[in-house]
Amino acid sequence: MLPLILASTSLYRRELLARLPLPFQCAAPDVDEAPLPAESHPDRAVRLALAKAAAVGARHPDATVIGSDQVGVCKGELLDKPGDALRARSQLQWLSAAAATFHTAVAVLQVERGNILQFVDTTTVYFRALSDAEIERYIAIDKPFDCAGGFRCEALGITLFSRVVSEDPTGLIGLPLIAVARALRQLGYQLP
Repeated sequence: MLPLILASTSLYRRELLARLPLPFQCAAPDVDEAPLPAESHPDRAVRLALAKAAAVGARHPDATVIGSDQVGVCKGELLDKPGDALRARSQLQWLSAAAATFHTAVAVLQVERGNILQFVDTTTVYFRALSDAEIERYIAIDKPFDCAGGFRCEALGITLFSRVVSEDPTGLIGLPLIAVARALRQLGYQLP
């Protein structure tokens, strides 16, 4: 089998891929993630996932490279990583009693063999009405400053939701493993 490389510096994606019993390395894709004019949210996620895989694939043409990108949106506004408590608070107030959609795209690329597999997982998160005190307590405990939307669904952030609609719960974290495993099996990797 070809060496496996995750085109990401995300700790969350690395932890997810580590659930599969396959050795892999991580490589920084160094891709400009700015949105393009008139680009839909799912199209942006697909474009960036492929760009990340292609950037690393150009340096490692003899590998299987996995690129992924997630675009979150609520009420037409992009949900970025807040970076600090002030922005996390603002994002969670925006999300309170609303629905947010997360498009997580993946591109699995084998440059030398000419293989490209792409897919998008879409997850909708319905937030319950959040009081300012709940938001403050949540931020103080979870410190979700490096997560789009200002929450960690795999941690205490799950308590902020009334429901989640998804085909793959790992998609919301940043790498939909059901589809990744299917793609890797299609390329000949043995996964139970």
